[in-house]
Amino acid sequence: MVKIKLVRTGKRNQASFRIVAAEARSKRDGEYLAKIGHYTPTTKVLVIDKPMLDAWMAKGAQPTETVASLLKRNSK
Repeated sequence: MVKIKLVRTGKRNQASFRIVAAEARSKRDGEYLAKIGHYTPTTKVLVIDKPMLDAWMAKGAQPTETVASLLKRNSK
């Protein structure tokens, strides 16, 4: 099963996250299938490749709770 989840990047106390499509059982910072976008919580910047996100969702990928809330907040 494929999940759309966050992978932590950035320095200590300056977190940023990649939004990726990865196997559900992979580690948080492990291998992933595709990079879909990125999120910076300090500035609340969310950048998503919408066609790629739609393609992975069409293939059956499920977003995690956190990613789903980010997508919902961004769509407003």
